[in-house]
Amino acid sequence: MQRSVTVFISDTHSLPHGKPILRYGPTGDWLGTFLGHKGAVWSAMLNADTTRAVTASADYTAKVWDAITGRDLITLSHGNIVKSADFVGDTDLVVTGSQDKAVRVFDINRPDSPTTIVSHTAPVRSVKWSKHLRLAICADNNNSIHLVDPRASSVAKSLEAPGIANISLTNDGRLLSCAAGKRILAWDLDTFTTVKDFTVDYDVSVTAINPERTRIVTGGRSDLLIRSYDFATEKQIDTHKGHHGSVHDACFSPDGQIYATGSEDGTVRLWQTNPGSEYGLWQSRKA
Repeated sequence: MQRSVTVFISDTHSLPHGKPILRYGPTGDWLGTFLGHKGAVWSAMLNADTTRAVTASADYTAKVWDAITGRDLITLSHGNIVKSADFVGDTDLVVTGSQDKAVRVFDINRPDSPTTIVSHTAPVRSVKWSKHLRLAICADNNNSIHLVDPRASSVAKSLEAPGIANISLTNDGRLLSCAAGKRILAWDLDTFTTVKDFTVDYDVSVTAINPERTRIVTGGRSDLLIRSYDFATEKQIDTHKGHHGSVHDACFSPDGQIYATGSEDGTVRLWQTNPGSEYGLWQSRKA
């Protein structure tokens, strides 16, 4: 299983001047900074082979970057703040979600002719591409999650979760998790059935599930804690302190050995899924 992972880091609070940062996952080492946005960067994603990056910004654009050289490859113009962007599999297509309530697909070879594939009733909060379903998963500020077929510009399925703060996909694109108020939810995207729905005693700002589906990680909106739960039993396993601002994103590495959390305190922190094991910076001292 892959051990060398790259974490692409961006956050509207930590990057108010539009400078996304690329770091090496196991150690957190700085690899580069992408220069070109003129507003806060709301989201950032790498493509599957980590050769390109896409960012969404308050400057009314999304940008596609060469992740090796840092070169700005293309600018995708919008008429409003762009909250989220992702690559459509291994193609030259990018899907974006905007404050104007629209979800669009851009062909980076013809960036001036985007297709609006769905219009929400509220601003779009997050867009993720499910490589397994070949659908765009779009969450808005009005409690709705739409799974959209970009080829037909049609909604294949809709889910509801009052108070959506964040959505996240497992690496295989088969499990969707959601932070909504004090609820932690997850849906199996093969059957569209709810496989997890439990309530905690704090406001959940983010959730992420590891590739093996054994661990759920959450971030707190106000208490700033990172917690992990056993996926099957829902029993809390760990609690971590360290952030000094609300946690806005969480993601597991492809091998599931570490996870990253991003906060409005301007930091991204790396945590071990199984503390005590040797991995990246976590190495035992040799005598």
